[in-house]
Amino acid sequence: MGVNLDEIKPDMTIDCKGLSCPMPLLKTKKAIQKLQPGQILEVLGTDPGSKNDIPGWCERAGHEYLGVKEDAGFMRFYIKKGQ
Repeated sequence: MGVNLDEIKPDMTIDCKGLSCPMPLLKTKKAIQKLQPGQILEVLGTDPGSKNDIPGWCERAGHEYLGVKEDAGFMRFYIKKGQ
C-alpha cells in the first residue's frame, strides 16, 4: 500500500525547475532543515537526474521518500522529514 500523492498537502514547496544536478539536491537539503520531523517537503524539478538523486539522498539522510508525480513539463517530489 503506497502513499496517495494526490492527497499529500506539503508543508513547504521549493521550486527547482530549470536547475541541473546537483542544485536541486542542494536546495532540497537546505529546505528540509527548516521543517520539523514528519513534515512534508515538495520539490518541483525538471532535472531527470533528480529521480535517482533525491530517493538515494533520502535513504542516506534518514528521510522518507514518498514518491514523484509527473506534472505538465516538470516533476513533483515528496519527502517526509525524518528524525
